[in-house]
Amino acid sequence: MPPDSATPTPVDHDSWKTLRRFLPYLWPADRPDLRIRIVIAMLIVLAAKAIVLLTPLALKRVVDTMALDGDPAMTVAFLFVIAYAAGRFSSTMFDNLRNVVFEKVGQDATRQLAEDVFARLHRLSLRFHLSRRTGEVTKTIERGTKSIDSMLYFLLFNIAPTIIELIAVAVIFYTMFGVELVMATGITVVLYMAVTRWITEWRTKLRARMNELDGTALSRAVDSLLNYETVKYFGAEDREHARYASSAREYAEAARKSENSLGLLNVVQALIMNLLMIAALGFTVWEWSRGRLTVGDLVAVQTYLTQLFRPLDMLGWVYRTIRQGLIDMAAMFKLIDTEVEVRDAPGAPALLVRRPTITFDDVTFGYDRGRTILHGLSFEVPAGGHVALVGPSGAGKSTIARLLFRFYDPWSGRILIDGQDIAGVTQASLRQNIGIVPQDSVLFNDTIGYNIGYGREGATHDEIVAAARGAAILPFINRLPHGLDTEVGERGLKLSGGEKQRVAIARTLVKNPPILLLDEATSALDSRTEQDILATLHKVSANRTSLSIAHRLSTIADSDQILVLDGGMLAESGTHAQLLRADGLYADMWQRQESQSEEAAEPETATA
Repeated sequence: MPPDSATPTPVDHDSWKTLRRFLPYLWPADRPDLRIRIVIAMLIVLAAKAIVLLTPLALKRVVDTMALDGDPAMTVAFLFVIAYAAGRFSSTMFDNLRNVVFEKVGQDATRQLAEDVFARLHRLSLRFHLSRRTGEVTKTIERGTKSIDSMLYFLLFNIAPTIIELIAVAVIFYTMFGVELVMATGITVVLYMAVTRWITEWRTKLRARMNELDGTALSRAVDSLLNYETVKYFGAEDREHARYASSAREYAEAARKSENSLGLLNVVQALIMNLLMIAALGFTVWEWSRGRLTVGDLVAVQTYLTQLFRPLDMLGWVYRTIRQGLIDMAAMFKLIDTEVEVRDAPGAPALLVRRPTITFDDVTFGYDRGRTILHGLSFEVPAGGHVALVGPSGAGKSTIARLLFRFYDPWSGRILIDGQDIAGVTQASLRQNIGIVPQDSVLFNDTIGYNIGYGREGATHDEIVAAARGAAILPFINRLPHGLDTEVGERGLKLSGGEKQRVAIARTLVKNPPILLLDEATSALDSRTEQDILATLHKVSANRTSLSIAHRLSTIADSDQILVLDGGMLAESGTHAQLLRADGLYADMWQRQESQSEEAAEPETATA
């Protein structure tokens, strides 16, 4: 088996590079309707920002009008009040209208990226999936897709409008109050952003550690729950609880540090903002005392600064959200960038099977370079033949099955089907022509009908029923209250071992391949069920080329040819009778299994 290298690795990423990779999803070349929505949304943003910048001026006019000596101009003041209220309402309306227009763009970008990652995961080799924990991979996808929408919102509707507002406020302050207030505001904003960035960078490291521990805790929980029965068999509930609790405690400590750092950020931001407010309002009061500014100017300055610092007050959160979103997206892109170990050759044709022969020609292979599993293995399975592979544990039997399905490519040598090198044909066509009944028949958490029909896309109800009949499971299905609509549970745990095997056989019958691979298909069954399944398998494989990988030699004794592997090489071959007469490895294995069977039968005889 490939080595387990599931230790999480940090994601190195370049923020600009990540953004550039995401832009095609946000601005798709083949979707002009989405591009139009983005343009409309940005125009709405500009309109909303213009109204926000005009409302303090309206409020200033109200206050100045009311502060006039004598009777204020009631009508003028009231009109400016209406204008101020209308501006605030329009700003809220435009913000929500912008969200309505842009929502389809964000959701479409998120969906497309998630689909690309999912498709990529199914293209990756078996080595990748054996070396990565499912919980960590799903958490990476979940975080990446969830971060996209919020990150887009802040980039387009917080950062960009805030920059526009900063420039506009600087122009207004320079025009109305002079360069002193502009310089004070500018220095404060730069200091505010620098401090926010510095603290947020520190918080980002804490957050990354927190996410790493969260993923570890989740993967341990998923792994433990998937192996629920094993935990119960070994009475390891306390052990699993302690293992999960350790991860949960580490996560809680990292989360505490992260939240405390947020409190520090908020205090520092508030200090800087209020120091500017004191300076700006103090300057305005001083200028008012000299007769240069009005009471309305004081209100305008206060309103502009409040409006300006409202988005800046969220800058730390926004920056961290964008930063974390880029990290999560980079992790998703890392999955997309994972090298596809087994690729179709450019322009590879589909496999055409007229005579379903299988040939291993001097095949050498190992899961890593330090350990070779198969050493120049050569054998042939004739069309319509029934050949069995046997040998001690670790001899390479299951590896042959993985190579035949092209989950891996051999280091050297060739594997041929009907004279065609499987490395030169498409993987889809190769796997379409091979059916498998595995040792552990894992089913989807769906209905029996769905699992049987999974053998071929578009299988009809009649074909599913016929396959169930051929696998001798139809009488069992008919006795169930919901028939084919019966749920099988997680990994098919609601069915017995024999029932799952028959569903797997029926699934293969729906596929109707010319080549059948039986990978120790009865080793997990009791003797009576095994004999029933064997009878079904013999019937199913009657008109097909079959390759059986077996541990119990009694299940393959009637094969046309038996290949005995030892240490990744072909040690013996022949029929059952020929191999017994040769008195070699096969005969020794047969005698050992016969002795074990007799020893197991003696207590039953004594009891009887």
